[in-house]
This record gives sequence, structure tokens and C-alpha cells, in this order.
Amino acid sequence: MPTNRSHRVTIEIDVPELLAGCRADAADAAILVPNCPVCHQTMSLAARHLEANGIATVVMGSAKDIVEHAGVPRFLFSDFPLGNAAGKPNDPASQALTLELALRLLESAPAPRTTVQSPLRWSDDADWKLDYCNIERMTPEEIRAARAEFDAVKAEGRKLKEAAGVVRT
Repeated sequence: MPTNRSHRVTIEIDVPELLAGCRADAADAAILVPNCPVCHQTMSLAARHLEANGIATVVMGSAKDIVEHAGVPRFLFSDFPLGNAAGKPNDPASQALTLELALRLLESAPAPRTTVQSPLRWSDDADWKLDYCNIERMTPEEIRAARAEFDAVKAEGRKLKEAAGVVRT
């Protein structure tokens, strides 16, 4: 799903296209895994639309406030940094457990708007929450490097989309 779109475009174009793809694949369920805050909103909108059209969903995410505000039917919350909702990087055991928890939630959610918190911890020390994406704790050099990296990734993505003819407004 594209996530750099307006709320309106997501609802009017992207989500119906996702539903059509799920129907074409004869999907009974979808596990949606957002990365960034905008992705969490987009996937929450997608979950609500799929559910309204008979496809069960679980959102696996780490932006609890956004997903719960959107009111998705089933949410597996991992108290991890954004981008890691499917488990710890290079840790197949945490990834397998996270998927297992999502499948169990899909099967047994007791009521709409059910949130289950993963028992996994990112770190024994919660200080990562103070540092993660906190611009106030970054040096000017780190901020410049992060912005340059972001701009480069964005430019490459645009080139790829233009080459594939999929750039939409």
C-alpha cells in the first residue's frame, strides 16, 4: 500500500485496490504490518475497509496511539521502535513468535477493537524510548546525515516509481 498519500486518496483509491487484490487472491484474512506513523494510519484504514468487506485482519504495529484511535478490529502491539513490528531484526525466534501471536489474535479475539501486547521487550533498559527518533538528543551532524539519507531514499523511490509509471497524485 502506498503510504505517502492523503487520507482521501487512501480511502478512495488505495484501499479499494487492496480489497480487489485480496479478493483476486481469494484471501480470507490479511496481516498488515506498518512501519512509520503514516503507515500505521494507512494500514488501520485498510484494516477497517477489509473487515467491512468480509476479510478478517490483524494489524501488527508499534504506534499504539494511532492504531487504537483508528479503531481496528484486532491489533498486536509490540513496544518496539517503529519499523520493527514483526519482531527484532535478525531474530527469527522473535519474528516467529510475533507472527504466532498475530495468528492467535486473528483466531480468538474476544471482541471488536481488541489489542494484545506482545510479551517481547526491545531491551531490558527502556532508555531506547528516550533516544529513538528524538531530534533533541541528536547532534547537528546526525540530523544532517539523517536528512540526507531520507532525501536520497525519497529521490530513489521517486525515480523507481517514475520508471515503472506508477507515480500518482
